[in-house]
Amino acid sequence: MKFSRIFTSIIVVCVTWLPFNSPAKALTEAGFQQYVVELKKEALTHGFEQNLIETSFAKVKFHQRAVSADRKQPEKVETLDTYLPKRVPSWKVKKARVLYKKHQEVLTKIGNDYGVQPRFIVALWGLETNFGKFTGGYNVISALSTLAYEGRREVFFKKQLWAALTILAQGHIRIENMKGSWAGAMGQNQFMPTSYLAYAVDGDGDGKKDIWQNQIDIFASMANYLQKEGWNGDLTWGRQVKLPQNFDVSLAIPKNTGSRKNWLKAWANTEKTLAQWQALGIRRTDGTNLPKADIKAALVFPDDETGRAYLAYNNYKSLMHWNLSYYFVSSVGHLSDRIKFPPITKKHL
Repeated sequence: MKFSRIFTSIIVVCVTWLPFNSPAKALTEAGFQQYVVELKKEALTHGFEQNLIETSFAKVKFHQRAVSADRKQPEKVETLDTYLPKRVPSWKVKKARVLYKKHQEVLTKIGNDYGVQPRFIVALWGLETNFGKFTGGYNVISALSTLAYEGRREVFFKKQLWAALTILAQGHIRIENMKGSWAGAMGQNQFMPTSYLAYAVDGDGDGKKDIWQNQIDIFASMANYLQKEGWNGDLTWGRQVKLPQNFDVSLAIPKNTGSRKNWLKAWANTEKTLAQWQALGIRRTDGTNLPKADIKAALVFPDDETGRAYLAYNNYKSLMHWNLSYYFVSSVGHLSDRIKFPPITKKHL
């Protein structure tokens, strides 16, 4: 997916994504260089041409900072109430609204083509890379090779490496311009290479899928991702709600399910119609009734039952596929809501 910053230290990630394959090992520059020799041999067995391999690995480097970032574990020191103001500050809301207006014509077309509300595209853009400002300066082949050599997620990062070579072979980007995060997440939407191959699109028909510089390709690729993961353009993401006293919190999705598969299973086992949630006493945060709409929702607690509660609609699942973190999804949802309300006019910009 959007790698969508799977390995970025978003504080209080609610579900574990990938297990470690092995204990940390001693890493050396000499060991890395020998490992690269083996990677190049393996690349040949995957059908990549010798010239592409040599060009792609010509300036490959070992990045200790990538290893340090990957091994660093986030500390559980935040709550959603303290996290959201940092991730969705007023300046970011204002910038999102300005850029939404600036790109409104192309965003509207892409939104119509893919059935995705443009405000969610802008929100993802803003939260992933601060609207393209911070995309990462690592050579992607170096970053992926380093983390494959590190060993704990070797299979995963090798898979990303072969996908990166495929992107280069297809001519979408030159190796010197293939930059990304320390974990290999690329471009203004921070797609991992496998996500790029699955979701990136050529939005303007120039023959390349450029998520680094081409604004149309960037927006269209984001929309395509959400569409392919089940987005419904007639629904929003969810809403914060108020629980009645003595509410049965076991009706919510458990906080730690252990995997995306288990989380989706828990969703299926706990979702109810809005009318059913209404009958159980759940209300909007201002105490008024829930919408009278024939849609289902699941109840989630990003922190615990004493913190914020949300009724999550099906689009919530699409955002959780992008990044399996309640905090990330809440950030996207809240920023998208702030883009929508109040309606954007010149006096609001």
